[in-house]
Amino acid sequence: MHSRREFLQKSAMGFGTLALSGVMEQELLGSPLPLYPKVPHFAPRAKHVIFLYMDGGVSQVDSFDPKPQLAKEHGQPPKFAVDATVFNNNGNLLKSPWEFNRYGESGLPISDLFPHIGSCADDLCVVRSMTAFSPNHPNANYALHSGHVLSGRPSMGAWVSYGLGTLSQNLPSYVVIHGGQVPAGGMQNFANGFLPANHQGSIFLNEHPVLQNTSPLEKSAEIQKQKLRFLHEVDGNLEARLAHAEAIESAIQNYELAARMQLEVPDVTDISKESEATKKLYGLDALYENTRTYAAQCLMARRLVERGVRFVELTINPGNGDRWDQHSNLVDGHQRNAASVDQPIAGLIKDLKSRGMLDDTLLVFSGEFGRTPFAQGTNGRDHNPQGFSMWMAGGGIKGGQTYGATDEYGYRVIENKLTVHDLHANMLHLVGIDHTRLTYRYSGRDVRLTDVHGEIIPELFS
Repeated sequence: MHSRREFLQKSAMGFGTLALSGVMEQELLGSPLPLYPKVPHFAPRAKHVIFLYMDGGVSQVDSFDPKPQLAKEHGQPPKFAVDATVFNNNGNLLKSPWEFNRYGESGLPISDLFPHIGSCADDLCVVRSMTAFSPNHPNANYALHSGHVLSGRPSMGAWVSYGLGTLSQNLPSYVVIHGGQVPAGGMQNFANGFLPANHQGSIFLNEHPVLQNTSPLEKSAEIQKQKLRFLHEVDGNLEARLAHAEAIESAIQNYELAARMQLEVPDVTDISKESEATKKLYGLDALYENTRTYAAQCLMARRLVERGVRFVELTINPGNGDRWDQHSNLVDGHQRNAASVDQPIAGLIKDLKSRGMLDDTLLVFSGEFGRTPFAQGTNGRDHNPQGFSMWMAGGGIKGGQTYGATDEYGYRVIENKLTVHDLHANMLHLVGIDHTRLTYRYSGRDVRLTDVHGEIIPELFS
């Protein structure tokens, strides 16, 4: 029986043949590849996750956590102890510039920033008691994505990929649809850390082509074959000299996946094939350019999970100024950001639901922290890690409810506090993974996404 390396070295080295060799080897040799589907620890409620990353920090008291007390004491100095803030330019209490309305049969209160998302209220579980590990963007971003405030750890998408593999042989298990706004902390937020390289987030751009390498750069197929022959010869020689060749094996598998993606990606990302009604639902005909941009991302996310991608993350686009990070000009900044994402996200929820996909697709909407209920200067809000709102929908989540609470000003959590470890534990639980059993041996210990923390919250589940 030939080894994997011999099989690859003796096969024709064109991309199409290379992709076929990966599939044939799975059938002939019976050695499953890292991205092939794995058996979950228990029956999953969700098969896919779409993480709607609200970079910068949405203000909870202006979105999903109404606080009438702020209106009553608007313009007055805070009557509670105030922690040190990033800029220490703390002003008086600042009421929300937006009104809250109750939506759906559940009567969930949602601000005028999100009327379209409000129309999906009965599908949402709004968590009002989320907390962050840091008031600084990079550290809070690392924690939100990897459970640790320092860079270098695997992101939650990488952990899901490692734990479950993919449902598609032709696409990555973890995809980031990058709107163009690089988050604080950089693209490291989407990295595989110490997990095998197969599990890092594949970055799809929100433009054509979404991947620069989906078309060969070589002038002829023969030149491409020659390069690949040489590459595999080098890989084979190096692997033969190494006792542990995981990185080489990961590289080989990535070459195979790249070959299959050359055929699959152009089709899956071609949203022009969607019906006019679907495009309109997402907002692809909106007057505001940033709405159209995020609508394309949301529609692409649906097409990816439809084809088996396990974890899709969407970043926002840079056309709105400073993300959700309004240290000044709160009204202008939050209004523009909300206008970008509101209709596309609601369209995604409704589209998934109409196709019967919401039941096994978990949506998570969150930033890295919230904002202060008092002003920074006169018309902005500083960072607040002490309590903020996020929501989940689909994939086994009990909709039409709120969980947890902040104080009457929306400053600190006073009921059912959640940390990123709790969030990750419950996300993993919904996709069939016991977070205490999903470990990887690194630096002499078994490491997991939730470290030694994380509590399952049954009240969140349907």
